[in-house]
Amino acid sequence: MSKVALIRCESYDYNAVKASVKRGLELLGGPHKFAAPDEKILLKPNLLSADPPERCSTTHPSVFKAVAEIFKEAGISNLTYGDSPGIHKPITAAKKTGLEQAANELGIKLADFLEGKEVFFEDAIQNKKFIIANGVLESNGIISLPKLKTHGFARMTGCVKNQFGCIPGPLKGEFHVRIPSIIDFSKMLVDLNVYLKPRLFVMDGIMAMEGNGPRGGTPKKMNAILLSSDPIALDATVCRMIDLNPEFVPTIVFGKESGLGTYAENEIEILGDDIQSFINPDFDVRREPVKPFKPGGTIQFLRNSIVPKPYIDESKCIKCGVCVNICPVKPKAVDWHDGNKKEAPTYIYRRCIRCYCCQELCPESAIHLKVPFIRKFFYKPNQK
Repeated sequence: MSKVALIRCESYDYNAVKASVKRGLELLGGPHKFAAPDEKILLKPNLLSADPPERCSTTHPSVFKAVAEIFKEAGISNLTYGDSPGIHKPITAAKKTGLEQAANELGIKLADFLEGKEVFFEDAIQNKKFIIANGVLESNGIISLPKLKTHGFARMTGCVKNQFGCIPGPLKGEFHVRIPSIIDFSKMLVDLNVYLKPRLFVMDGIMAMEGNGPRGGTPKKMNAILLSSDPIALDATVCRMIDLNPEFVPTIVFGKESGLGTYAENEIEILGDDIQSFINPDFDVRREPVKPFKPGGTIQFLRNSIVPKPYIDESKCIKCGVCVNICPVKPKAVDWHDGNKKEAPTYIYRRCIRCYCCQELCPESAIHLKVPFIRKFFYKPNQK
């Protein structure tokens, strides 16, 4: 039986957050169940980009600081932190999100997420080789601090996907090119988690992000902090809170198959507060299964006709070029038309692998996913 601590916390007031995290940790056995005083522990927040906390695209500094301080008070003081943002250096994102200040107040140093080393995982189901950031490899264990957000690629981003940031930034785009299938990409994320084995997950769900996540969505009050050593059980619990079928999230399905955890409701014990008081059927998330289309070949027409496409709202576009720079394919699927940087970039969809990196990292929320007309005949938008 997997245990998930679900704790109500209605604001980012530090004292309230710390009390909630402490309550959840005690329900799971306390800090010493997850780390020893002589170990070096890495705190792995979600630092998707250099956004202020109120944008709700990153782990809030109050949650980060609360976890860190509770572990330090328990004598587990050799802590570092870090993540690999999509388009900024880790220190830039840490400063903008408020995590650097919180870390400095506790004397916690930023780990090396700029460089990494190659590792091999023979038991992988999809990916047997990774380059992992030095800061991860130099630690004895990981405490993962994900953010509750929607995601066009994976429906929701939570515990499992948070470890993708353990791969140095520029290298993450290569995975999207090499593994364009959503299904295979999800298996790779599961492999990464099985290899890294984070010891504890503490999810910031006080203010979540719905809609056009994981960066361009809308903040949504969910009043929750969730803790577990089982990432699949925690992500599945979040799915039930936002009225999303856990089987629509491929990392959850493959995570269970790989022994990472369970999503069966009767195999999860919810500790703390009643989940019924958190369920929000109005949470804006795509409630339909992921379809395993791959680019190229005879199914290219079907892909362009059924799989959602990213498109640019020119009224919001500031011509910053983030989408062009982040596009991992060569030649690029989104680029300046005839080199004209005074107009919004345009897509060549036959090149697009539907990784949605452009949508994920657009700083102005100008890129949305458009459901092709034909797809509407096959899938209802709120299927459960």
